[in-house]
Amino acid sequence: MKKIFIITGEYSGDTHAAAVARKLRECSSDIIIEGIGGEQMEAEGVKLFKDHSKMQVVGISPSAVLNHIKLGKETADYILNEYKPDLVLLVDYGGFNLNLARFLKKNKFEGKIFYYIPPQIWASRKYRINSVKKYIDKVLCIFPFEEKMYKEYNIDVHYCGHPLISQLPEPADRTVFFEKHGFNPEKPLISVFPGSRKFELQHLMKLFISSAKTLKRKHPDLQVCFSMAPNISRELYYKYFKNCDFEVIQGENQALLSVSDALILASGTVALEAALYKTPLIIAYRAPWLFYLIYLAVRCIDKVSLPNIICNKIIVPELIQPKATHDNIVFEEERLLYDKKRREQQIAELEEVRTLLSDKCSASEAAKTIWEEIM
Repeated sequence: MKKIFIITGEYSGDTHAAAVARKLRECSSDIIIEGIGGEQMEAEGVKLFKDHSKMQVVGISPSAVLNHIKLGKETADYILNEYKPDLVLLVDYGGFNLNLARFLKKNKFEGKIFYYIPPQIWASRKYRINSVKKYIDKVLCIFPFEEKMYKEYNIDVHYCGHPLISQLPEPADRTVFFEKHGFNPEKPLISVFPGSRKFELQHLMKLFISSAKTLKRKHPDLQVCFSMAPNISRELYYKYFKNCDFEVIQGENQALLSVSDALILASGTVALEAALYKTPLIIAYRAPWLFYLIYLAVRCIDKVSLPNIICNKIIVPELIQPKATHDNIVFEEERLLYDKKRREQQIAELEEVRTLLSDKCSASEAAKTIWEEIM
């Protein structure tokens, strides 16, 4: 009986880890999988050592640091002294996972450590590649340019393809979706995705709501919808909607992305999802100034949106920190909605994103590589 321990740190990691767990069970029933994750991993039969809810933070605070240190120690002790898996699979969440890998290796962990969806060291803190080389046995990367980078450092790497290519649902039926939620199919719909973390809501919701109100006032036929991430409570979300009657939809992110006419997004994987649906979008993001200054100090590239990074050019407007203003958001959204030439140009450029990514089933590739290692 082979044993695997999977570690995720947030909702998206839980989604991708659950897909790998499902594919691993297809490889063999002679396998035990435990880990740190959420509902999706648990639904695939993974026994949760800990729920990852306390890990879903951005920024530095004493409580967050203490929670991570405590969880890291408990996890390492369990892996080394009790569970003793054949392989530990780290999924995303670089700060926590790289530190855990270092601790395991220094304490003579006898199994293998694989990293699926490795830290984006090509974007910031490239020095972390030294930790990857020292403490990770194999990298399972999701972007083609990552494979080339790791090989240059003589790191064992396998390109799995991006998980969204196989996991992203087909576009929703616009007529059916609009009827379900009471939208008028003859009027344009702009959808707003303010992020999946409390931290992001605190810094973006007021800005996004005021921008949406202005767009609605200037263009009365415009319909506006806010997407509420599945892990956000309704009580927390709706406290921002006083004196505001915008539609709020939870748990239908991909469908909403696919049927919208334009989008306002916080930076993240959702931008890549939108690109694959070829839905015009802008990125707007704010954080505390200290956090932003640290980001400027450690970044390796001058782009933040995945469509722009993949294509190595500015396709999607990036309104970051001082540029994330009410007036800029309104201006860029109006261009996407009402400037036909600009709109068609971005849609055409978004088509390049899928072309540059592989058609591989990422979870299958990852599971196959893992199973070949431990069988």
